[in-house]
Amino acid sequence: MKYLKFLFVGIVFGIILMKSEAVSWYRIYEMFRFESFHMYGIIGSAIITGILLLEISRKMGVKNIEGFKINVIKKRKGYINYIAGGTIFGLGWALAGACPGPIFILIGAGATSMIIVLISAVLGTFVYGLLRNKLPH
Repeated sequence: MKYLKFLFVGIVFGIILMKSEAVSWYRIYEMFRFESFHMYGIIGSAIITGILLLEISRKMGVKNIEGFKINVIKKRKGYINYIAGGTIFGLGWALAGACPGPIFILIGAGATSMIIVLISAVLGTFVYGLLRNKLPH
């Protein structure tokens, strides 16, 4: 019962992504071919909204679910790891036609072939966890 609100937010988020066509393979294809601004507009507005809400939360002293003030940990500067990770993520996104969040939405919408993508994503995350200590960070 405690997590029902998260389920509700997830369902609403899924409906919004479906209605905005953000999970459409054709929209993703257009984005990677630089043929349409649609997906860039959605991603850009999400980034701006996230920045604004984080700053407002910080200024108002909003606390997280554990009662601590929201704090973003500074990451170590680096370019190679972000370029390599972003390239791998982008290639997977382009090949699968979906990034991790919309995989669940597409499965719920009836695209059962996305179950293979979900299993591959979980397996890839598991392999990364096994190899993480051996990779340069």
